[in-house]
Amino acid sequence: MSAKVLEKKFIVPFVLITSLFALWGFANDITNPMVAVFQTVMEIPASEAALVQFAFYGGYGTMAIPAALFVSRYSYKSGVLLGLALYAVGAFLFYPAALYEEFTYFLFSLYILTFGLAFLETTANPYILSMGDPQTATRRLNLAQSFNPLGSITGMFVASQIVLTSLDSDKRDAAGNLIFTTLTEAEKAVVRTHDLEIIRNPYLVVGLVVLVVMLIIGLYKMPKTKVEEGETISFKESFGRLIVNAKYREGVIAQVFYVGVQIMCWTFIIQYAERLGFTKAEAQN
Repeated sequence: MSAKVLEKKFIVPFVLITSLFALWGFANDITNPMVAVFQTVMEIPASEAALVQFAFYGGYGTMAIPAALFVSRYSYKSGVLLGLALYAVGAFLFYPAALYEEFTYFLFSLYILTFGLAFLETTANPYILSMGDPQTATRRLNLAQSFNPLGSITGMFVASQIVLTSLDSDKRDAAGNLIFTTLTEAEKAVVRTHDLEIIRNPYLVVGLVVLVVMLIIGLYKMPKTKVEEGETISFKESFGRLIVNAKYREGVIAQVFYVGVQIMCWTFIIQYAERLGFTKAEAQN
């Protein structure tokens, strides 16, 4: 008899944890076009605007290993709840960032937000793997990960159809030139205030959604899996064992280059399309 992909007792926990895959997919893909948006509305060079992605993925880089250590010491559920809390805090920090109209505040908000995403990604993947028979673990994870693109597409849709189309700074004249650059400083200030509020709003909404998910998971009695009931993993021993594994070491290096290229394409395809005369919303599509 073949092992089940998902046992009945894990259905609700599986659905709850799978929702996290969509949540971090949303955050990833609504943030990508923000580099071009901040470049225009804050009137900064592309190199400075790209700090959006530096802050976003810097949060992952900073918190991934601490998140793994936290989960190994406590539990998957604790890791998920802390990740959701950090995600919500980062999202809500967009309110003061828009209020004070400081680019560095937005960067800090994204940095904290991705602390939460690092916790979620570090926790959710092994948690899904542990929910049942090891023979079907990969199929279970593939099923959960199929919901990540759903969040990504939603993030792209909100960015292109709600955020980018509402930006006054991206309006153009009949020749296709940005009107924003021709305005007086007082007129630019009005446009900037409006556009930063437009950028802020989806993050506040997703922050509320994250709080609801956190409340549901917090109140639900999540099952203890066999992995969590095992021995505590030693970071030093694990690192020492992995670093001498050539396939693992080279895989990490390959992943660094892959993610770097991916971010470059996602980020700068919009600026490239703008050079060709497209609006940001059209470029995002």
